[in-house]
Amino acid sequence: MTDALAVSGLDPNLTPVLNLELPKSKLQRLWGNIAACLLEVVKPTFTRIGSLVEVDDGSFRIAGRPLTQNMSSMTQLAHIPPSLLPLANETYATADDWYEALANMHVAQLVFQHNDLVTSEDDCRNKYVARQLFRRLARQGRLSIFGFVQDDWSACVKTVHPRCPAPDGSGPFRLWCDDFRPANVLLGLDEDDDDVAAVIDWEFTYAAPTQFSLDPPWWLLFETPEMWPSGIEEWSRAYEPHLKTWLEAMEKEGKGSEFLDALPLSVHMEESWKMGRFWLNYAARKSWAFDAVFWTCLNERFFGERESEVPGKDLWKTRLHLLSEEERLAMEPFVQQKIEESQKRILVEWDPVEAKQRLSELLF
Repeated sequence: MTDALAVSGLDPNLTPVLNLELPKSKLQRLWGNIAACLLEVVKPTFTRIGSLVEVDDGSFRIAGRPLTQNMSSMTQLAHIPPSLLPLANETYATADDWYEALANMHVAQLVFQHNDLVTSEDDCRNKYVARQLFRRLARQGRLSIFGFVQDDWSACVKTVHPRCPAPDGSGPFRLWCDDFRPANVLLGLDEDDDDVAAVIDWEFTYAAPTQFSLDPPWWLLFETPEMWPSGIEEWSRAYEPHLKTWLEAMEKEGKGSEFLDALPLSVHMEESWKMGRFWLNYAARKSWAFDAVFWTCLNERFFGERESEVPGKDLWKTRLHLLSEEERLAMEPFVQQKIEESQKRILVEWDPVEAKQRLSELLF
């Protein structure tokens, strides 16, 4: 599918670029074929969050932890102790439980990624404050209702009123694939064949909060928001016109059928973008994008406007007062330790017990 959507003749080692000269009718047709696949993926429902495991009678049930792309990157790229990840057989009963687990892993990344994570003391403070606030919202059960009718806490609902109710936090849950994107959608052999022949690479697929399925896809531009050369805000401006085309394709494929709460999936996706739920779930799933997304797209939606003249390195100062006394007291010793550790480019091997103890010192 990438070949059909992208500019041809570019370096195959670089991220593809959406061909803006594609006729809208062709773009809608191609995206409509992907939308049809997504509508099939979200049909099965499950009572717990986790991975499908084959059991003794040959059937499948949710019996393993969600295997996420972010968890793979944490261990392979950042050398974060596997003992800090969810247990292999751990599943989750509620969306709030999984949001909290994701928030805990963001803290683990900050604590245990030894190289190339913090660039200065203020950068470390920005990352610390963002993670502590995000984790608290998860523990309070606020992330799962953010931007929905039930949202009674965020700043954004004071000016923009949602119409979509939040999915039941206790389920049912729906399949989600972290790696679902056009590169993994195969078309027919004929050059003009736009029909989907197969979808591959399902290894990072698990039953997830239904909230994830209500977001529009990030991959419409191929490039991720955090890697966009001119920044996330410019990515958003480039994304919005194509989102409209995607929603039209999704609406056509859904044929107006109800997905949740008597509303089609296209309506949920449109409101996800408008309210910022898209950014919440994107940040929750991606540790390396978390900080840029939090400070650019979530901070003011969560807590209200901040001073406009604050430089990026001092963003933490605008929300420091929201931390508990315990969280504030722990920040400076952690920052100093993190900066000292970053002076030596080494890979640290952690004893599982010591690693859990170290992490617990920042989980308040």
